[in-house]
Amino acid sequence: MSDKRKDYISWDEYFMGVAKMSAMRSKDPSTQVGACIVSEDNKILSMGYNGLPIGCSDDEFPWTREGDPLENKYVYTAHSELNAILNYRGGSLEGAKMYVTLFPCNECAKAIIQAGLKTIVFEVDKYADTPAVIASKRMLDAAGVRYYKYNATGRKVSFGL
Repeated sequence: MSDKRKDYISWDEYFMGVAKMSAMRSKDPSTQVGACIVSEDNKILSMGYNGLPIGCSDDEFPWTREGDPLENKYVYTAHSELNAILNYRGGSLEGAKMYVTLFPCNECAKAIIQAGLKTIVFEVDKYADTPAVIASKRMLDAAGVRYYKYNATGRKVSFGL
């Protein structure tokens, strides 16, 4: 009989926790999103958060949500899912799983499908009724990419040793 502890976190808790920590790196004042890509054998392959491309100053580009398209964040920022895919320096992402704090938009869904990811675990789907997410789900369904909502346990994370 083993005496190992029984209250350790699940893989979903672990990887969603990594995605949430990644989101905390975002400089976006209104929306912070994080993503974590893992292999079929539960190894972290890549992470990403929403932000500006490398070399584009967080202080010189706009972070507002309204107004002239060239004066708001939307045409400049890269989403966490795309960043996680582009940050990967290994071989193929075929068959991998992505944990993401916000359900992917249609543009990220295209990248997820093209990269060969097979599963998405999302925390929040607050834009479910928007054309971007409706289109995303249509494409993911057609491509056979499975997605499911993260089942939060309510467990509090502490780093005490």
